[in-house]
Amino acid sequence: MAAKFLGEPTKVITGSHDRTLKIWDLRSRMCTETKFAGSSCNDLVTSDGAGSTIISGHFDKRIRFWDIRTEMSANHIMLQGKVTSLDLSRDSNYLLACVRDDTIQLIDLRMNTIVRSFSHESFKVGCDWSRAAFGPMGRLLAVGAADGAAYVWSTHSGKLEAVLKDHTSAVTAVSWHPQSGLLASVDRSKRAVVWGDL
Repeated sequence: MAAKFLGEPTKVITGSHDRTLKIWDLRSRMCTETKFAGSSCNDLVTSDGAGSTIISGHFDKRIRFWDIRTEMSANHIMLQGKVTSLDLSRDSNYLLACVRDDTIQLIDLRMNTIVRSFSHESFKVGCDWSRAAFGPMGRLLAVGAADGAAYVWSTHSGKLEAVLKDHTSAVTAVSWHPQSGLLASVDRSKRAVVWGDL
């Protein structure tokens, strides 16, 4: 379901439907370690440059925090629905979690607390793997919805900034251009749309 590099180009961590996180050595093409999460992992991020801290989002409504030097997760945050995706702010201080209770949660990782929740009466998460993303400067976030729209909120004010509608099926993922306000969205019908500068 998810894969990320672990601080160096030869190590990757994967999160799987089989309720495990696995660390892979790309040189030997072998799994070097398996962590048993106890729940299907829908997404994961690494929160430091060295790749020693892993954050994983799960089917059992938990976000788990891992130190790769230990066997068990260090702690967790319980949410109100299945976690469909995670995204880390550029400064690694904030975590975005898309949740099946039709909310996006903004978590301050310095305090491990939810600092803002984003929702709207017409916003419904479209699937168990819907992907939300921070904008390039962290001031906006975007996520696709079941109604075929991409929703864009201000992370600072919590205000819904835009509802971008051009899809005819659920939008499953969004991605921002790293330097501009361009946003790409894709839907279940395999259609991609690139939105102008936001």
